[in-house]
Amino acid sequence: MAVTDKAPRHDPPRGGSPRGEPSRHDPSRGESPRQDPSRDKTPRDEPPAPPRLSSPLVLTLVLVLLVLLQSPVRRALSAPVMQSWTTVFVAVVLQALPFLVLGVLLSAAIAVYVPPSFFARALPSRPALAVPVAGVAGAVLPGCECASVPVAGALVRRGVTPAAALAFLLSAPAINPIVLTATAVAFPRNPEMVVARFAASLLVACAMGWLWQRVGRTDWMRPPAHTHHEGQTRGAAFWDAVRHDVMHAGGFLVVGATAAATLKAVAPESWLRTAADNPVIAVLALSVLAVVLSICSEADAFVAASLTQFSLTARLAFLVVGPMIDLKLFAMQAGTFGRAFALRFAPMTFVLAVASAVLTGAVLL
Repeated sequence: MAVTDKAPRHDPPRGGSPRGEPSRHDPSRGESPRQDPSRDKTPRDEPPAPPRLSSPLVLTLVLVLLVLLQSPVRRALSAPVMQSWTTVFVAVVLQALPFLVLGVLLSAAIAVYVPPSFFARALPSRPALAVPVAGVAGAVLPGCECASVPVAGALVRRGVTPAAALAFLLSAPAINPIVLTATAVAFPRNPEMVVARFAASLLVACAMGWLWQRVGRTDWMRPPAHTHHEGQTRGAAFWDAVRHDVMHAGGFLVVGATAAATLKAVAPESWLRTAADNPVIAVLALSVLAVVLSICSEADAFVAASLTQFSLTARLAFLVVGPMIDLKLFAMQAGTFGRAFALRFAPMTFVLAVASAVLTGAVLL
C-alpha cells in the first residue's frame, strides 16, 4: 500500500492574501483583474475639447453672412438714418486715426527707450515741488493713458515719490503735444478749448498729487510688479508695446465713434436738447460718458467735437475726465497698484476732474 506524502494546504483567508499582502489576480479562476479607478482614464478616454472661435473664423463667418444678406444690408445702409450714422462714424475715425497712431508710436518709444531713472534724477527730492514738475513733464512727453500707468509704476519702483508719479500718470495722457494738437484740429473755431484743456488737466494732476501726499497711505498702494517688457530687447519691447496699444486704443476708438454716431443719428433731438440745456445734467452726462466709452486721449477730441448739442464746458468735462479715469484705466490701475488704491484714487480723480472742468470752463469758455 503506497503512502503519498501531501504537504499541508493552507488556504489564504478570504478578502486577502496571507500576512496582509494584497490579493493577486488568478487567471485560472477566470477572474478579471481589479484596476485602480484613478488609472482607468487614458488620454483617449478624455472628452474632446469644445471648439473655440478664433478671429479668422469669426471674420470668415461675418463675411459669409454679409454676402448672403447683401440685399437687406444694402437697403438698410441706404436709409437716411444709416447714411447719417456712417458719415459721422467715418469722419470721427479718419480724423482721429493719424493722431492715435502717432501717439502710440511716441508713447511706446518713451516707455521703452527712456529709462525710468531719468525721471528719478530730474524730479526734485521734495515731494511738494516734485508734484508740479512731474505734472509739467507730462506736457512735453507724449503718452496715452495705456502707457502712462506702467511708466508711473516704473517710477514708483525706482524710488520716485508716489505723489509725483501719480501727477505724471494723470498729466501725460491729457496735456501732451499730440493731444493738444488733436484738440486744436478738432475745435478749429474754438482755440480756447486747447488752453482750457491744458489748464484744467494740469490743475487736476497737481491737486491729486498734493492730495495723495497729504492723505495717502503706504498700505493703500501695492508695490507695482515688473512690466512684461522688462527682459526683452528694446526693439522687441517697442513693437510689443505698439501692437498692444494699437489694438486697445483702436478698439476703444471704434466704440467711441459708434457711440457718437448713434447719438447724432438715432437719439431724438429733443432728448439731447433737454440734456444739453441743463448745465448740471450736461456736464455729468458727458463725464459719465467719458468713463464708459474709455476712448484714447489722442482721439477723444474728435468725439467731443461731434457732440455739438452740448456746451463747450460740458465737452471740456468729457476731455478732462476721459484721459484720467475710465473703465480701462481703472482696471489697469487696480492691476498695477492694487484694488485698494484704485477704489480710492478713481472717485477722487473723477470729482476733481469734473470740478476743475467746470471752474476752468466758467473762466475761459
